[in-house]
Amino acid sequence: MTEQSVEKHSFQAEVAQLLHLVTHSLYSNPEIFLRELISNASDACDKLRFEGINHPEFYESDPELRVRVSLNKDNNTLTISDNGIGLSQQEAIDNLGTIAKSGTKDFMSKLTGDQKSDAQLIGQFGVGFYSGFIVADKITVESRRAGTASHEGVRWISAGTGEFEVEQIDKASRGTDIILHLREDALDYLETYKVKQIINRYSDHISLPIQMQKEVWQTEEVAEGEEPKGGQMVKTDEWEAINSASALWTRSKNDVTEEQYVEFYKNLSHDFEAPLAWSHNRVEGSTEYTQLLYIPGKAAADLFTREAKAGIKLYVKRVFIMDDADNLIPNYLRFVQGVVDSADLPLNVSRELLQESRDVKTIREGNARRILTMLDGLAKSEDEKDQEKFKQFYQEFGAVIKEGLGEDVGNRDRILKLLRYATSNNDEISTSLADYKSRMKEGQKAIYYVTAESLSAAKNSPQLELFKKKGIEVLLMADRVDEWSMNFVHEFDGTALQNVSKGAVDLGDLQDAEEKKALEAAAEQFKPVVEKLSDSLKDKTKEVRVTTRLVDSPACLVTSEGELSPQLIRMLQQAGQAIPESKPILEINPEHPLVQKLENSAQFDDLANVIFDQAVIAEGGLPENPAEYVKRINSLLLK
Repeated sequence: MTEQSVEKHSFQAEVAQLLHLVTHSLYSNPEIFLRELISNASDACDKLRFEGINHPEFYESDPELRVRVSLNKDNNTLTISDNGIGLSQQEAIDNLGTIAKSGTKDFMSKLTGDQKSDAQLIGQFGVGFYSGFIVADKITVESRRAGTASHEGVRWISAGTGEFEVEQIDKASRGTDIILHLREDALDYLETYKVKQIINRYSDHISLPIQMQKEVWQTEEVAEGEEPKGGQMVKTDEWEAINSASALWTRSKNDVTEEQYVEFYKNLSHDFEAPLAWSHNRVEGSTEYTQLLYIPGKAAADLFTREAKAGIKLYVKRVFIMDDADNLIPNYLRFVQGVVDSADLPLNVSRELLQESRDVKTIREGNARRILTMLDGLAKSEDEKDQEKFKQFYQEFGAVIKEGLGEDVGNRDRILKLLRYATSNNDEISTSLADYKSRMKEGQKAIYYVTAESLSAAKNSPQLELFKKKGIEVLLMADRVDEWSMNFVHEFDGTALQNVSKGAVDLGDLQDAEEKKALEAAAEQFKPVVEKLSDSLKDKTKEVRVTTRLVDSPACLVTSEGELSPQLIRMLQQAGQAIPESKPILEINPEHPLVQKLENSAQFDDLANVIFDQAVIAEGGLPENPAEYVKRINSLLLK
């Protein structure tokens, strides 16, 4: 090499300004450099594959495309080599000295027709190249463009400061070698096991073989009859692929067996059990991506923990970007495992960019629809195995999916069709809203439900007494989320939903005229008692009134329409939220002996407070002053 053969160039101003940002901020995880450079090498091979369609001579005498990683502890270098399209000297100056011009843009502009669609898999040889300076204090690039003579190779050298050098060299093979001269604090990247581990994590599904030199254990030579004392790993001349070289989700569904889908899920999720179901699709349109989504068989222990990581793996053009990409899946579907491979997102996408990207929103909505469709298919299937799978799904994740009623307005109707409940007629959690509606009594105008803190409390709620007497089925909602989620639902398939513990009971045509007259008469008869109760319990109740909803209980608590129920208030208070004061309505049963005894009781206040506290207990709560409640009970028992 002579002094005259070396050309010195300055980096584009933007490169000089951004190089520090790229190496210290954009890539906060140092090992990302290997992913980026292998991705670029894979892209170079993809470009040769496409250009080779019209120029088969570009393959020269080496048609097998590959990427190779070499480690040299003597020189402290790590080399990533490919036999792809390569660079000419001018392309090296343009592409490696500039961030804005990657070469891919020019390449894409030359393609027409169907080739453009196929070329979506081709990434950009751009910012990612500079990630090499995270671990290297100098980078040497040696390359030759396919189809050019061996003496038209190019060597590009830079220490990542303000300048780079370029010279022409002889290079027998086409393609590019990127030689990283590692810094002292990055020499652990010369360890074979570490490099293999990184490649297996980030680039296992690159569709080309990623090769490293095969190593064998070589024992020390000893004299005949002596025991071998030791040995070492020695590199051979044989190259071996260390990745699977085939992204499962990029294959046709017809080419993937059920066993392969299951094994991929286990590797992806670290779950020992097979998934309940999965969906594998390529989505095309304004946003192109591939989705492979799994429904696990068991809920994670931290499913309801705020700090728990959730989300699916994000790949861009088959290159791993991040775990737990929670922006790609709605929160109420956080149990879903899987992979999304986007053809549109940039390789250096960050979590902040994911939050703002329109493509990400489209992917998230598409994923939600696909998962709900998959679950709906299981729910409607007549196959017993599918029915068992849906039953298992609902047992594990039913409470989570209910969160979607408040979070996902667009899919609310889809979610409602998946929900299952126990009822006052059936303890098994198997009744859908459609099932309930098909069994409604003639003249019934609403779907009735009750919420409680347990199935037992819901089933034995005083609110159900009149409904049981009349044989009207009531849905029992006992998940903590029910109280919150049902605030967002007012009807199903044109039929109103009515919480039996809110507002005055009105069964419409299911109550005859005589019952309504009896209520009016009782209200008039007990007017003095109601007024006295209202005065005695004015600090605890918003209103006292007579009701026909009770049969066996003396009283119950009712919430006004639009107000928070006692259960929801307790739940929010336990979460540390400040709740405005809200008093319940006390409804009394005029037929009950305890209520009738009130009229002439000398211990009216004690009896009134006991009746109120018992109504609180029946709803799953505790008296405001348990000691005072016990004292009143004892006093009444003694007298």
